[in-house]
Amino acid sequence: MRWRVGPAVVATVAGVAAGWLALAVLVWIYGESPREVIAQLVSGTWGMPYGVGQVLYKATPLLLTGVAVDMALRAGLFNVGAEGQLAVAGLAIGAVGARLGIGSPAWLAVPAVIAVGALSGATWAVVPAVLRARYGANEVISTIMMNRLADAAVGLALAAGLAIPGTVRTPDVVPGARLARLDAVGLTSLHGSAVSVALVLSLAVAILAAWWRTRSRIGRETTLVGLSPIACAAERIPVAGRLGTAMVLSGAIAGLGALAPVLGYKGYFESGLGAGAGFGGIAVALLGRGHPVGLLLAALLFGTLEQGGLAINARVPMEVTTILQGVVIVAVALADARVRAAVLGRRA
Repeated sequence: MRWRVGPAVVATVAGVAAGWLALAVLVWIYGESPREVIAQLVSGTWGMPYGVGQVLYKATPLLLTGVAVDMALRAGLFNVGAEGQLAVAGLAIGAVGARLGIGSPAWLAVPAVIAVGALSGATWAVVPAVLRARYGANEVISTIMMNRLADAAVGLALAAGLAIPGTVRTPDVVPGARLARLDAVGLTSLHGSAVSVALVLSLAVAILAAWWRTRSRIGRETTLVGLSPIACAAERIPVAGRLGTAMVLSGAIAGLGALAPVLGYKGYFESGLGAGAGFGGIAVALLGRGHPVGLLLAALLFGTLEQGGLAINARVPMEVTTILQGVVIVAVALADARVRAAVLGRRA
């Protein structure tokens, strides 16, 4: 695998630069020193072990949703539905994890809830996949629609009995289904942070997805379909099938993004848990440019911004980092030909 160069790199650098410029301007508007605030942001994240652990925790679901969005982009699709896919998967993981036998061993419980998360995310991506592959419907619109439906479905399911009465959370998952935090498996310096072995799983998924795209026949054909579906159809590659496969796999990977907050942090699912990671994955995918290392670095960047917002909240509102993320997403998306093609419904 090779890094993309030329316009792609320029778009990435320009997007990050635009974001940091926006942060400096906003901090200045609030009457603070951009240099001091940014120094405080760095100190509160990478300058202390707890901050490092929190950055890694926040980067974990971002990496998975970034891989999910990138998986779709490779096929010429723009999956804006990772937010809903993650929410539905989080509810399913919490509900199933709480209903396993109390003595369920980890070797059985953990794979079971992981499978439930992937299956739930994939299921929520089936409708956009069918609409795009069978009827040519723009997946941007259909995935946004599924996000709204996910919000309603999760709320209804919790109210219908999946939540503890009087709350908006599921019961605790059984101990065997929990993912160990890294401070409990030897990295004691990260004590107090929420980072768990879900980080290791996310890295494995990123590597496996890259291997699948480049080493498997279906993966290579999916990438070719994203480059030129007409030429692929002429070569008897099942274009509709590859589009559907890419969208469903994207949903499955996005569903795995719920593992860190549900199994590694809270130990249960509650309304709003993991919110924002799906949309953040769009930025990660655009900055990461399809390379596992690039996706990881992008996830760490946005994880730093999320945790950094808490570190600077005493001086400026933490929402300024959210604005920064939005600026980066818009700037890079405008310069990304894959996104323009997906939004406009054109396939080169």
